[in-house]
Amino acid sequence: MSDTPSEAEPRKPGADVGGGAEGSAGEGSGGGGGAVSGRTAALTKKPAVAADEPEDAVPASYSGDAASEGDADGDDRGRGDVDWGYPVAESAWWFADLQAKSPAPVRPATLWASLATGVLSMLLLGDGLALNLLLVAIPAALAAYYAAQAAGRGPRRWTLVWGVGGLALLAVPALRDADWPTFLAVVTAVAAGSLALHGGRTWTGVLFGPIGLYTSVLTGPVWGWRGLRERFGGARGNLGPVLRALAVAAVLLLVFGALFAGADAAFADLLGGLMPDTSVSGGPWHLVLLVLGLVGALAAAHTAASPVQWDCIEVPPGRERGRVEWALPLIVLVVLFAAFNAVQLAVLFGGYDTVLEKTGQSYAEYARQGFWQLLLVTLLTLLVIVFALRWAPRNGARDWTLVRAVLGTLCVLTLVVVASAVRRMDMYVEAYGLTRLRISVVTVELWLALVIVLIMAAGVWGARWLPRAVMVSAAAGVLAFGLLSPDGLVAERNVERYEATSKDGEGKFDVDYARGLSADAVPALDKLEEPLRSCVLEPIARELKKENKPWYATSWGEARARGILEDRPLSAEADWSECLRLRDEFQYR
Repeated sequence: MSDTPSEAEPRKPGADVGGGAEGSAGEGSGGGGGAVSGRTAALTKKPAVAADEPEDAVPASYSGDAASEGDADGDDRGRGDVDWGYPVAESAWWFADLQAKSPAPVRPATLWASLATGVLSMLLLGDGLALNLLLVAIPAALAAYYAAQAAGRGPRRWTLVWGVGGLALLAVPALRDADWPTFLAVVTAVAAGSLALHGGRTWTGVLFGPIGLYTSVLTGPVWGWRGLRERFGGARGNLGPVLRALAVAAVLLLVFGALFAGADAAFADLLGGLMPDTSVSGGPWHLVLLVLGLVGALAAAHTAASPVQWDCIEVPPGRERGRVEWALPLIVLVVLFAAFNAVQLAVLFGGYDTVLEKTGQSYAEYARQGFWQLLLVTLLTLLVIVFALRWAPRNGARDWTLVRAVLGTLCVLTLVVVASAVRRMDMYVEAYGLTRLRISVVTVELWLALVIVLIMAAGVWGARWLPRAVMVSAAAGVLAFGLLSPDGLVAERNVERYEATSKDGEGKFDVDYARGLSADAVPALDKLEEPLRSCVLEPIARELKKENKPWYATSWGEARARGILEDRPLSAEADWSECLRLRDEFQYR
């Protein structure tokens, strides 16, 4: 028996992980309901576990019993028989046969962690996103951990990778003032957190995992309310002392805190900076944040206790094609790529001047014309590779060698196309400066190149790890993109371009674009000479002065920018007329 599952023949959902016929999802099924009943039998049976079962094998079912030590990663090797606790949930959802039945009742630890998430959301998230988002995510992660522990799911390597990675991505809002890297980081953190909850390892698990998280937004609060009633509905004596203790503590804090604040102005300032805003005017918004935080934490906990097993979805392989039918179009495409790359190498070594003379284009026009087309070429090439793998011939080693040779050559030539696209964007930046859009598309192009390299590696060592590797590379890229401060890089590159062109008496600089950057750009823009420096920093300084955020909603980029502007205030010479004159002067250079 092979160590890895066959790529051409994926495991059937519900099949016994040990390879035996007992765990087949279709066993004992007679007709229209056979798939669901067979899946129920597979989930409730104790499957034998093969000793040589690989860690990343697609799980046939999910252990929902608290006594079970299995998790969604399916790594139950060497534990003997496992009691797979739940039958399939009877539900109207089309993925009902992929999800275990309602999990065990909510533990008090899960409820307290969810409540803490809601309270912190109410108190901290009303003033913006920074360190507060990470502070809110920590109790939500604890709620999911306690719920998974009650369901018998222990943390595994990949669970920790996705969980820690998601929390690391939430450090971007704490460090950067710019909104767009923050948005990318938060979205990617949600995706990583979903993978930590579901444990997906296949393409279906990686791509569809967030759907199971969003459906828990409805089922999670119901599950939490039911558990709360079971815990405290018939034992009000246990709940009363807790509520009374919380009320007494709140009264004591309010009374003595007000007295100490009135006795010392410094302590009042400190207390005002540490305490969140609880004004009556923001009451409805705070209530909304409380509900969102509580529902989000319960949804994560419910998903951790009863995840949707997207890995069990069988994606049938494409119809196998003949060698000539499959290879001929790809070989023609490879020849076209080779011809294009030969021209690119000739331009690289022969210089751009010769090409510009023949085409009649300017330096910037040549760069601008090519980049977007080459980016589209890279995307389409990945799509071609996906369909080529589905329809590839699979009859023996000769077919496998042909597939490797053709697609490997196409991947290598595509990397040359990526290098040409990046070089063209560099030319364009030299002519017109760096912008957010340009740095973003170059980053995407480089990530696509990394995906191509991973596909080439999968052709040599197998593709079982490829879905996770692609997702890890995407999350790592978003994290690095945020930590490197794209607004800071844009400002730094444009300042360097201005200094280089100033030596020739031109001094090219886009004043309007620099004025629209975030506080992350202040350290680089601070290097400009006056009055240009003050003209560029004026809108950023005005925005920072207007925003009086508490410490937990202030990013490190904002704090650093405030420190720079306090040490070097704006020049009085940079009035509106002078800034307008500078803008017009740079615009026509």
